[in-house]
This record gives sequence, C-alpha cells and structure tokens, in this order.
Amino acid sequence: MRRILWLNPIAHSDHDPIMKKMFQREALPDTEVMVKSLTNGPWHLGYHYYGTLVLPESIAIFLNAEREGYDAAVMGCFYDPGLREIREVLTTMPIVFPEETCTHLAATMGEKFSILVAEKKCIPAMSENLDRYGLSKKLASFVSLDMNVLEFQKDPAVTQSRMMAAGKKALDDGAEVLIFGCTMEYGFAPKMQDTLGVPVIDAAITSFKYAEFKADLRQRYGWSHSKRCAYESPKNEEITAWGLDKNAFDTQII
Repeated sequence: MRRILWLNPIAHSDHDPIMKKMFQREALPDTEVMVKSLTNGPWHLGYHYYGTLVLPESIAIFLNAEREGYDAAVMGCFYDPGLREIREVLTTMPIVFPEETCTHLAATMGEKFSILVAEKKCIPAMSENLDRYGLSKKLASFVSLDMNVLEFQKDPAVTQSRMMAAGKKALDDGAEVLIFGCTMEYGFAPKMQDTLGVPVIDAAITSFKYAEFKADLRQRYGWSHSKRCAYESPKNEEITAWGLDKNAFDTQII
C-alpha cells in the first residue's frame, strides 16, 4: 500500500479530476492517489516570479503530506520549482520533480533526447536545470510549440498536430528520445510514439510512476533524499526562534 500526492502548483483545479483518473488508471492496484492544487497564486509558472509565489503554500502542503503519512509526492511542474528548498524541509518522504526525473530516465533510453516546451521563454530555466543535473551533453534540442500552457488541453487536435511537428523536428535534430516539457501536455504521448517510433516520455505519467517506485524504495530499503550537505534540514531551533513555523502546518491535504 502506498499513498501518493500529486500537487499542481497552480491556483486552479480544472485538471485535478482528469489527472486523478489518469493516475488511477496507471497506478499499481494498491496505490492511493491524491491530486491537489493551490488555493492562491498564478495559473501557470511561465515566469520566475510566478514560480516564487507558489513555494510557501507548496512547502506547507508537502510538510503536511509528510506528517499525514504520504509515501511520496510529486511537484507537478517541469520547471522543478523549489527542488532544493522542499528537499531541505522534508525529512523522510520522497519528493519527485518532473524535469529531473524525465531527463534522467531519457538518458537511459538513448544517447540524445529533445524536450518539447510550451514557449521559448521556458528554455533558459530548463537548460540551467540540465546543467545542474549533469545532463546537458545528452540534450539534442529544445523545441518550442509556441503555445501557452493553458492552451494545451483546450483543443487537443491542434495541440497534437503541433507536438507531432515538433517531434519530427526534434528527430531531425538528432533526438532518440522525446520528452514532454510540461506536465499539462498529458495524453498526447501514445499517438506520437506510435507514429514516430521512438520513446515519448509523458512528464506527468512518468513522474507519477517514479513516485510509486520511490515510495516502494523508501518502504523496503529506507531510501529517500540524503540529509547530508545539500539537502540538510534547517535547524529547528532557528525555525522556532524566528517564527518561521507559524504557518507551516495550516494547509490540510484533504
């Protein structure tokens, strides 16, 4: 038995029931799925400023998830917002980030991968992440769909057409594996994979399945992120003395 929390770090819940059904369809029989969005904030994270705004509530939600016994969680944005900050404050619960997860997986499937992003604005931040993850040499290209993330699910036929064209360009760039560079691009991978004949990594499904895997590793072997050096937790006495814990646990999961 494992409980997985998926957090959409945006302040609208339109995708939550759809994604929950998708994850339940893909989940192991004994996995319980919770999909949640924020109560306040932006509707997408296309700007660094927006990404900063979502961190306080996101951190509170993940802290509560750990306290309530969730076995793993996913920060459902391909920018991987708050990766270091959230891993610092979580002590036992594995937390999954889509770009980190999908690019490492893709590196085991081929020598070069391409990432299909919403807009060119996405590329600098995601490129910086690749540098940090040590995977820049595996990148064939970023290919922009020139779409706002809020448009992906409005007209699936248009989105599928643009993604297919972007995928073909990525193959011309030398990609052997394709990655969807946004968790809102869910549902388009099977047709692309069948048509293009290469692995196509859906960032949402991949991150969810990896969270299941991480939960099992934690339960069986006690493995989560290391608390030595990089993800060492802040000192409790400092958190308390400076009043930083006042709102840390006031966001319930359910």
